[in-house]
Amino acid sequence: MPFDLLIGRKTFDIWAPYWPHHADIWPGVNTATKYIASNTMSSAEWQPTVFLGGDVAEKVIKLKQQPGPDLHVYGSGNLIQTLLRHDLVDELWLKIYPLTLGSGKRLFVDGAIPVAFKVTESKVSPKGVIIVNYERVGAITTGSF
Repeated sequence: MPFDLLIGRKTFDIWAPYWPHHADIWPGVNTATKYIASNTMSSAEWQPTVFLGGDVAEKVIKLKQQPGPDLHVYGSGNLIQTLLRHDLVDELWLKIYPLTLGSGKRLFVDGAIPVAFKVTESKVSPKGVIIVNYERVGAITTGSF
């Protein structure tokens, strides 16, 4: 299924040198349009790439209104926090690893809009990684748990 990518600049910096040479591992990654949230970059060799500077949330709203493939976000913690804060997340694919790092970047921070999700798919890998898909179902209904 075709997709486009919406990723932050730090993730782009990691991916751009790698994926053009390893497309056999992930078909479609090089033909997908890469929308990059960045106020510091405006061009790249890895194409097709579009840079979204300024008000990223407003630009994502416009992207979601246009016809085209789904937008997938990988990594990009700051970008995901912005999307959650502006109620722009339709699905979450989470991988939960059986370890704790003690500290690090939080995914769900103050400012995220409270919304309800339902599990649409889940599995546990042989090493205990929980892979779960949550689909947005709307507002939180109090007293429903």
